[in-house]
Amino acid sequence: MRNPLLLELMNFSSRKIEQAVEEISRLPGIGKKTALRLALHLLRRPSAQTEELSAALLDLRNNTTFCKECHTISDTEICGICSSPKRDKSIVCVVEDVRDVMAIENTGGFQGTYHVLGGLISPMDGIGPSDLHIDSLLEKLKEGTVEELVFALNTTMEGDTTNFYLYRKVKDFEVQLTTIARGIAVGDELEFADEVTLGRSIQHRIPYEQSLPK
Repeated sequence: MRNPLLLELMNFSSRKIEQAVEEISRLPGIGKKTALRLALHLLRRPSAQTEELSAALLDLRNNTTFCKECHTISDTEICGICSSPKRDKSIVCVVEDVRDVMAIENTGGFQGTYHVLGGLISPMDGIGPSDLHIDSLLEKLKEGTVEELVFALNTTMEGDTTNFYLYRKVKDFEVQLTTIARGIAVGDELEFADEVTLGRSIQHRIPYEQSLPK
C-alpha cells in the first residue's frame, strides 16, 4: 500500500521519479528506498536497455500462457516438459506453482511431469479447493496413465492441509501416492531449499501414508 508520508519525506525533485518509485515499490520485497535506487539506475542506463526491459515485461504480461496439461507458465499451449518424449508421464509431481517446478528441475533428479495447483488451500486467505487446479488433476488420473502421484508441496500448514485434501480425493484411484522425504524441514518452502537437499528428498520419496500422524 502506498505510504504518502514516506513519499513526501523523500522530497522528490521530479514527479516522474516519484511515480516510478511508487510503481516499483508495489513489487514484493521492494521498499521505497530500494525502488528509488532501481529507478535511478534505470534512468542512468542507455534508453535502449530500458526499452528492452519494458518490452520484455509487456511481452511477459500480455503473451505468456499456461500449459494445458500441467498449468505451468509456458510460451506454448503444451510446455516443453509435457511435450518431451524423454519424460515419464506415468509419474506426476504435484506442486504449488511454477517456482517449485523450477526448483525441482534445477536438481536434475526428476524425470516425470508436473501438475501445478496454482496455490494452496488457505481458508484464512479465502482460498478453497475450487480455486485450485484440482479437477483437472482428477481428470488426469481417470485416464489411467498415471502410476505414481508425488505430493511435493511446501511443508507448511497450508501445504499439509492441501496434501491431506488431495489424498482423500485420490486415494481410491489405482495410483501410488508418495511424498518428498522430510529432508525439507517443516515450515520450509521448496524454492528456498538447496538443490542437493531437494534432489535427495525427491529421489528418496516415501509413501504418503507414512507421513500422516499416527
